[in-house]
Amino acid sequence: MGVSFEAQAPPAQRETAPRPFQAPRPNYNKLHAQPLPVKTYPLPPLIPHNPLSLIHIAFTYLFQLLVPPTSHPATSLRGYFSLETRSVHVIDHVTARILWEQGFFGKGSLSRSEPAWLEREKVRQGRRAGSTSEDVTRMRREERKQFKTERARKEREVIEEKLAQEARLAASGMEGAKEITTETNDHVPMPAVGLASSGCPVPPKEDERNAFPPSDMGTDADAYEPSMKVPVIPAEVAPNAILNQEHLQLTLEEAFFLAYGLGVLDIQEPSSSETMSTSKLFSVCRSNSYFPPKSSEQLSPDDPFLLSYVVYHHFRSLGWVVRPGIKFAVDHLLYNRGPVFTHAEFAVVVLPSYTHAYWSSTPELQSRVERKAKKSWWWLHCVNRVQAQVRKSLVLVYVEVPPPEEMGSTMEDLGEVADIGQFLKKYRVRELALKRWTPNRMRG
Repeated sequence: MGVSFEAQAPPAQRETAPRPFQAPRPNYNKLHAQPLPVKTYPLPPLIPHNPLSLIHIAFTYLFQLLVPPTSHPATSLRGYFSLETRSVHVIDHVTARILWEQGFFGKGSLSRSEPAWLEREKVRQGRRAGSTSEDVTRMRREERKQFKTERARKEREVIEEKLAQEARLAASGMEGAKEITTETNDHVPMPAVGLASSGCPVPPKEDERNAFPPSDMGTDADAYEPSMKVPVIPAEVAPNAILNQEHLQLTLEEAFFLAYGLGVLDIQEPSSSETMSTSKLFSVCRSNSYFPPKSSEQLSPDDPFLLSYVVYHHFRSLGWVVRPGIKFAVDHLLYNRGPVFTHAEFAVVVLPSYTHAYWSSTPELQSRVERKAKKSWWWLHCVNRVQAQVRKSLVLVYVEVPPPEEMGSTMEDLGEVADIGQFLKKYRVRELALKRWTPNRMRG
């Protein structure tokens, strides 16, 4: 019995398709090496089996004691408070890059996340080759849209083929549908009415189907794939420089964390160029967390800014990169390293908790607590369903609201706070992780 071998070309003679152009990917590990815009100088590790490590530790400790290293940036980081947007604007582009690259603070006013308007403008005018994160994300969404359209077209062809078989079977009156062969023509004309001759509904036409583009619900706005192919654009340097019209916009929680928690940001008053003190900035952030803003006499222990900042400070202290989560109907998104590395792992919803007996002492307080803390089951189901679709774990964070007596003042006298640290220590945080239960996947 002979064995036949098919002739194959040697590997050297095979035709290989040219690889598409790929823009060089930035070294994000080096670019975002510092997790925060401050530097730390830890002591060297102790090695038990090496006595010389004790000498190294003692020398490093004495050197840092005699010559203390600086932990804050050499140049002061400045921003100004905007009453119109209820946020802090950073106009200096060097400061904006520092805050973004060292902690992913803020967002570009003309960008989706990273302030990259100037780079996009250079690419658009042909002064720079490559593309930005927004361009890559747009290309990726177009490819996903084409893929879904092609998949829907093939599914429609299969349905049309099935309906054609049923129509022929009903017209001929033949029995034994299992013996009918599956060989059909490439195109079978369909009835123009809404139902086929067999009584089955006809799928929508191509034009009608394309009128509703596929949704892109599962795309994270802060994560992208910079390794995708991009068009080659010749770089032509123009004599006139482009004025950067974009600024970095910080939320109230981010700005106060940089000013109070880290002490690296000076925030100027909107009416003057004077730097606001920490206590005044604290009061301004609390007042502007309401719409319209409230006066300092009308503030309470459950202000929206207080609850949100307590949770923001809590997760930042644990090492998470906290970003706004308004796109996914939550308060915060938690990233392990940052949006340029991975998608957000957790979605956080901040909820006030009134467990102290003071909040149930009078009918007025009970009505107020019920109005602020009560959520419906439908709300929870909708939020949890959204997070399941985008592959994020929902975390409900309950903030225990202390009564005014523990704050050392009454409800009408909580505007000015002398010791912010002691004020924030009164709040407690409880975390509850939820996961959507799917019967077909989690059946025991």
